[in-house]
Amino acid sequence: ALGHECAGVVEQASPGAVHKVGARVAIDPLAPCLACDQCQGGREHTCRDQKFLGVPGQLDGAMAEYLVMPSRCCEPIPDNMTFDQAVMTEPFAIALWAVTLAGALKDKKVGILGAGPIGLSVLEALKLHRPQHVAITDLLEERVSLARAMGADWAGNASLAATAGELEAMHPLGLDVVFECAGKNETIDQASHLLAPGGLLVLIGIPEGDRISFDMNYLRRRELRVQNVRRQNGCTARAIDLVASGKVNVDPMITHHFPFERSQEAFELVANYRDGVVKAMIHMAD
Repeated sequence: ALGHECAGVVEQASPGAVHKVGARVAIDPLAPCLACDQCQGGREHTCRDQKFLGVPGQLDGAMAEYLVMPSRCCEPIPDNMTFDQAVMTEPFAIALWAVTLAGALKDKKVGILGAGPIGLSVLEALKLHRPQHVAITDLLEERVSLARAMGADWAGNASLAATAGELEAMHPLGLDVVFECAGKNETIDQASHLLAPGGLLVLIGIPEGDRISFDMNYLRRRELRVQNVRRQNGCTARAIDLVASGKVNVDPMITHHFPFERSQEAFELVANYRDGVVKAMIHMAD
């Protein structure tokens, strides 16, 4: 089954399990082995024998009425948190880890390329660090408008020829950090050219192919740094706390709702970027 972003209610629990039957939980989709050098070194997200929800041969996906998960993958959620919000803590936790990897961001000039669920989650996570200026781009005007409504200092449509020039004119010396959230070689190249010498390129978007290319002369001459991002690395509990406390707001990203019977319609909507969709929720029950 497909799906790795989910939340639900504990139906059964093994003896001695931390969570009791009836507990409302958000799911961390990564089940680490806990025994390898990576797990022992605090890097469960790069576990050498990890199992991930919805990956063939690893764990069944979330498109099912019941899931069997290790207790440690189930994070309790408070009564004031909706299941929709609990689901959104999965992409938001990735953003929290990405922002953590970027280091000190206070008073920095930051760009986000791609205003999908991950890019908008990065936008929310950045609010905790008080950067000087946050600019975000996307190809879809609905997402540009949403980013603007969610507090971006500047948002522009990347499909317009004037957008890159406007952003470069706004920051002639370049940006300090750019989060690439689209997974496209074109946006990776654009991110590089938006950065100031010594700047940091944070790669969160997942390209369709196995290889991308860089203009290495450009990266070398500007001594640009590149940081890859792999999943959440233990940020789920903090993501839950931040959402539940109201310090961040993931609700605007939840744009559509479907019953399980209309799952195919939901997938087609998202795949074709129709009707201003950002995140479509599929409900297994009423």
